[in-house]
Amino acid sequence: MSEAAQPVAEDDGPLSPWWIRTILIVMALGFAGLIAITLLSYRNAPPIPARVVDAQGGEVFTGDDIGNGQAVFLKYGLMANGSIWGHGAYLGPDFSAATLHDMGVQTAEFIAQQRHQQPFTALSRSQQAAVQGETVVALKTNRYDAATATLQFTAAQTATFHQQIAHWTEYFREPSRNGGLKANLITDATELRQFTAFVMWTAWASVAERPGADYSYTNNFPYDPSVGNLPTSSALLWSALSLTVLLAGIAAVLLAFGKFDYLGWITRGHQASPQLLPGASSRGQNALVKFFVVVALLLLAQALVGGAVAHYRADPGSFYGFQLERVFPSNLMRTWHLQMAIFWIATAYVAAALFLGRSLRSDEPRWLAGAIHVLFAAFALVIGGSLLGEWLGIAQLLGRWWFWFGDQGWEYLELGRVWQYLLVAGLLGWFGLLWTLVRPAQPAVRPIVRMFLIAALAIPVFYVPALFFGAKTNFTVVDTWRFWIIHLWVEGFFEFFATTVVALTFYQLGLTRRNVALRVIYLDAILYFLGGLMGTGHHWYFSGQTNVNMALSALFSVLEVVPLTLLTLDAWDFVRTTRGARDAGGKAVALPHKWTFYFLMAVGFWNFVGAGIGGFLINLPIVSYYEVGTQLTPSHGHAAMMGVFGMLAIALMVFVLRQTSDDARWPGIEKYIRVAFWGCNGGLAMMVAMSLFPSGVLQVWDVLQNGYWHARSLDYIGSERSRLIEWLRLPGDLVFILFGAVPLVIASIKGYLGIGGVKSDIRTRARP
Repeated sequence: MSEAAQPVAEDDGPLSPWWIRTILIVMALGFAGLIAITLLSYRNAPPIPARVVDAQGGEVFTGDDIGNGQAVFLKYGLMANGSIWGHGAYLGPDFSAATLHDMGVQTAEFIAQQRHQQPFTALSRSQQAAVQGETVVALKTNRYDAATATLQFTAAQTATFHQQIAHWTEYFREPSRNGGLKANLITDATELRQFTAFVMWTAWASVAERPGADYSYTNNFPYDPSVGNLPTSSALLWSALSLTVLLAGIAAVLLAFGKFDYLGWITRGHQASPQLLPGASSRGQNALVKFFVVVALLLLAQALVGGAVAHYRADPGSFYGFQLERVFPSNLMRTWHLQMAIFWIATAYVAAALFLGRSLRSDEPRWLAGAIHVLFAAFALVIGGSLLGEWLGIAQLLGRWWFWFGDQGWEYLELGRVWQYLLVAGLLGWFGLLWTLVRPAQPAVRPIVRMFLIAALAIPVFYVPALFFGAKTNFTVVDTWRFWIIHLWVEGFFEFFATTVVALTFYQLGLTRRNVALRVIYLDAILYFLGGLMGTGHHWYFSGQTNVNMALSALFSVLEVVPLTLLTLDAWDFVRTTRGARDAGGKAVALPHKWTFYFLMAVGFWNFVGAGIGGFLINLPIVSYYEVGTQLTPSHGHAAMMGVFGMLAIALMVFVLRQTSDDARWPGIEKYIRVAFWGCNGGLAMMVAMSLFPSGVLQVWDVLQNGYWHARSLDYIGSERSRLIEWLRLPGDLVFILFGAVPLVIASIKGYLGIGGVKSDIRTRARP
């Protein structure tokens, strides 16, 4: 098609340069604060002593034992079983909290015997109170000598260390008592001793007062009154002040929306002029459909694996009569559940971006289809290789190569280091391909394309921090960089990229003018980065950071709710945009992308419910103190991750399937899409409402009543009530799998098999 045949983009004139300037100012300030907090993490992280000695000066364990113990923790995939300082999985205990509580029990018992020559339980109430007070003083006293890098343990702490070796040896023996790990997971005496040294260090850092402060290195987390761990005054103060910032932020944005009526998806007087028509895809675009077959298959696999993970909480000793943990232990299932989610969502975004990029030009490079096949092979290698490597790594079949080709063990970043390098290289190659495709775009659309490319480039660039640490790096430092990826990569730049993709899609479908799309992109970028950059620190409240992080993160993270609140203002305009487009004669235009829009509306709903309500609920410091690592976290996570990023990925898949299907073939695909829409949304709602949310509320209540260690213990997780609530997740899982994931697999395969003859051009004329 000739250049002259392309439609001229509607252009309302240049936008104010202060849009871009404001984005740059917000990003500069946000990254300055985030980098400052990151650098402080190196200085303020709990120290790793060179030697830990007993009261007589004899060596108990060394700093090398702590580092090697952390490597053992990672090598066996234990962050996909339990957690450290609340970060990790929910199948097993919080290892740091369990060890800390046992340390308190041992210390109280030691003091009772020393003072009264009786067991603690035999003492009177007043005597127990006095002993408990001495216990708190003994554990809160910091006996670390920075000059010699030596930490002195009390006699009770030394005894706890030896007792804990036996405790964890027993823990790793029986799958029914550890959340479904492989039987006799760790039997090597040296590894058990090193693992115990690591968790003893995390317990010590949880209770010993930070020099110059009256709270521990972890801001008194976990909550355990028996050892003197109570919420700090800062957690309450900054929670209260953050609410005032939230109200001020909402008021300011509502004022802006009231004054400037052109914000949002405004369609008043707009005439639809679609640049894309179904069934007119090019050879290169047709080559992208196989990506979405992989997307659907990975979604189905992830849902099945997620059901297995839930079953391990409901009945860890048996999988309907089979010993599943012998082949697929719970830590492997949980690792795959997270990694498959990241892979299928990212794959959908990558393929959809190339599809949209190709539609921005009139001609197709001859090499495009071949380049897409190569990219597909590269993604298949990374996805398949890393998932297989995680299986082999957790099964301890890779020897000393576990970190490079197997399972690194860090939650969300489990894939081996070699696979991470290949993933970054593949994403950079994808960006290069995308940049080459969109370069010839019309001048009028280049501002949108520019933001589209910036958002795309951020995806590989902001995955690079995953390469900044190793298996023995201080846990606080690792957790800092880890959430640069988990929060910034997923919740920041993926969110920004998603906005540009939706805006570009709407523009090409003729549903919105260029400047309307640009304003949405600019406004969302300002609001996302205003709260989202500094807000990353709400994950670091209790992982070894100081009150500097708590103050800044609490004040800024609440602003992440503001753009999600605006979804309620924009909701009806969005509906009118997708339903009310008219042609030049004023006649209603029948848009062919009904189900794409339905999934996009689901994105808005889940963004407000999952990320907005669910995220705000757990992000205040005083709430997070009791909540982090309970079932309220996956309640928010499922609603936000699947509900927002997952539904958007499915919306993009439906868009591509419709674009590559003509009117004759589409009804045979659409019927499966219709079922999948209700199955995915209904199943997700049932999971959250019937199981995850009530389970989380009850678990937080147990934290308040009995302490964090108890609510995360297997005694609580394995209680009759907890298992009943876990079984209540089964109906939602079945609806999601059978009526959500399975129909999407069928639809994607039918779309792929039905592509038929290759078309060389995209028809860009408007529908008459």
